[in-house]
Amino acid sequence: MHRLLLGMAAIGALALQPALAQRQCTSPVDQSAFEVQALRSELMVLAMGCHDDDRYNAFMRRFQPDLMANEKAIDAYFKRAYGRSAQTEHDRFVTDLANAISREGTQLGGDFCPRNGAVFAEVMALHSTTELADYAAGKDLVPNTLDICTAAIPAHAPAHAAAKKPEMKTAKR
Repeated sequence: MHRLLLGMAAIGALALQPALAQRQCTSPVDQSAFEVQALRSELMVLAMGCHDDDRYNAFMRRFQPDLMANEKAIDAYFKRAYGRSAQTEHDRFVTDLANAISREGTQLGGDFCPRNGAVFAEVMALHSTTELADYAAGKDLVPNTLDICTAAIPAHAPAHAAAKKPEMKTAKR
């Protein structure tokens, strides 16, 4: 029975591998930036949904320099990937990320706040920027419904070669 369970777990892990591979960036720096952005969005959704603004504001104050540097890394990614459409695509991504995290929370129903409230305590116990990035990576917070790092264009390609998507209004950060 034990071997059967191990075999099933191994098959499940192999089946997930392509899905996880799609969500990986070729650059570890980009990957980390998207994971920290997902953590920030997760905490924002928790704060709004669970009326926990004080803890969210404490997180933002404590990690402000790190979060600002992360925002610059995300901006740089979108500029490389989308050229002149960078801000539109960045806004779209932030909105889609928050919406996807919110939908996942809605699916948990009344368990959402109790189940996820410990995240604030865990994050506030971190001591460094490195720990924040490692924590975000370990939480796997980028929703499966979002592709990250898929529109990157080669560095030698002109900005107008970036993928174009129809314009849509999104919430400003």
